[in-house]
Amino acid sequence: MIENFFKIAMVAHEVTLWLLILLSILSIAFILERFFTLGKVRARSAAITERVREILASNNLAELEDLGKEKDSLEGRALSYGLRHVRERGPNGLEEIFNSYAAIERPILEKYLGFLATVGSNAPFIGLLGTVFGIMDAFRSMAQSQGDPKAVMVGISQALLATAVGLIVAIPAVIAYNFFQKQVKGVLLNLESVKDLCLAYAKSSPKNAQKVN
Repeated sequence: MIENFFKIAMVAHEVTLWLLILLSILSIAFILERFFTLGKVRARSAAITERVREILASNNLAELEDLGKEKDSLEGRALSYGLRHVRERGPNGLEEIFNSYAAIERPILEKYLGFLATVGSNAPFIGLLGTVFGIMDAFRSMAQSQGDPKAVMVGISQALLATAVGLIVAIPAVIAYNFFQKQVKGVLLNLESVKDLCLAYAKSSPKNAQKVN
């Protein structure tokens, strides 16, 4: 059994390297996809945030009607659903409408982030496993070469390559995951502010106040 394990170690070192390269390619692809996708979402969200500031400064909640017509942004679509609910049923259940919308949109915003988190946390261990296999193979080669130190030195240097590659793959994935998570939280926070404004608008409208009573 030990002999078979050493035979596995001879090829497992290269297998882990190819696995890390594959994970690196996928990570780069997903990072670029999220960068451009969330970049557009954040740009639209920033525009909505500026409009919300203007509404708060003017203290004119009626301008929310115009803001709800901007369907290109998550906040605009959520506001249009909320205002439609207010017109048809009043403020009761409005908060649940926004919460349900946020729950539906969140997995879309966080697409591929789970993969980046997994790669960031596990790529170093995959590299370490490849290093262990490589060292095993190096010492086996030294035994077969009758103690030639050059054989084991070359083998160990090649084995350590797996750990280095694992770290190279993991670090960008972790950085990208944290960056994108911060962007998602910013968008959802803006959605919360729009929800609060919509609630204030619903409660301040005399017609809606009658529905509550």
